[in-house]
Amino acid sequence: MANIRKRGDRWQVQIRRKHAPNLSRSFIKRADAEVWGREMEVEADRHCLKHDPRELDRVTLGELVSRYRDEICVSKKSRDVEFTLLNAFLQHRLAKLPLSQVTTFEFAKYRDERLKRVSASGLNRELSPLQHMFEIARSEWGLPLQDNPVKGMRKPQNNVPRSRRLRGEEYERLLSAAERRRVEYLKPIIILAVETAMRRGELLGARRRDLGEGMHTLYIPDTKTGVPRTIPLSEMARSQLVHIDRLSDEERLFDVSSNAFKLTWRRTVDAAGLVDLHFHDLRHEAISRLFETGLSMPEIASISGHRDFRMLARYAHVGAPVRIS
Repeated sequence: MANIRKRGDRWQVQIRRKHAPNLSRSFIKRADAEVWGREMEVEADRHCLKHDPRELDRVTLGELVSRYRDEICVSKKSRDVEFTLLNAFLQHRLAKLPLSQVTTFEFAKYRDERLKRVSASGLNRELSPLQHMFEIARSEWGLPLQDNPVKGMRKPQNNVPRSRRLRGEEYERLLSAAERRRVEYLKPIIILAVETAMRRGELLGARRRDLGEGMHTLYIPDTKTGVPRTIPLSEMARSQLVHIDRLSDEERLFDVSSNAFKLTWRRTVDAAGLVDLHFHDLRHEAISRLFETGLSMPEIASISGHRDFRMLARYAHVGAPVRIS
């Protein structure tokens, strides 16, 4: 029989069963306490309480984050980004708490604190791997978590998607700044981004062996959506690939790491005197130009890799022709 008693303004339920862990929980209403007590007694009698909830006292949130990072993130396409996000989270005070003290309330405080420093979209990117981590911990790692403290929390609405395009002579200024830096890969990558609508990761991962005959196409086997695609290369794009003749078939077209390219890009943008220009904005510019040429939605999607026409439609600016088929 569950033991129910009043403690302060709450009703505490205690359940003790032989060969099962002791359970205790508090409720505001006695009726809720009685319902929970009966449910837990039935579970205990059926020997379904396989995990000791006291295990949550012995594992910190930081230890759980580290395990998720090392076991789950390593196989993700977004592993580099998630490694950075999770390593930063490990420095937060929440990481030191035992899992028994990690609640939706604690994450709500974290949310409000972070929103003073990052955008809503940035915060949601931070919370996404953490929410998935708790689901893995519950379903695959056998931790006796009653709920997912991140999933149950109200999330801020993502920021309005960026619509930044190159204006006036910005493209020329950007290319001029790239030439002054004298970094061999920089100007070709910028031009290819505008000519092909490829993402940064796709460009940095491109290999010579995936070029079609005469360099008229480029096969992209590893994409964000997981669906490989082949894109056409314009004359301007092909002109940027002439240096590949001195690379072996196994090498990437551009021998530069993601972090090194990010640093070079930021310095180039600053040198060009451009404001609020992200590398991904070049993809927006490229897709918008495809709409302006009169290509249909399916044709553009085959180049950009979009699987949702609604997402693709936001690249069609006023005045640009839009054909569905």
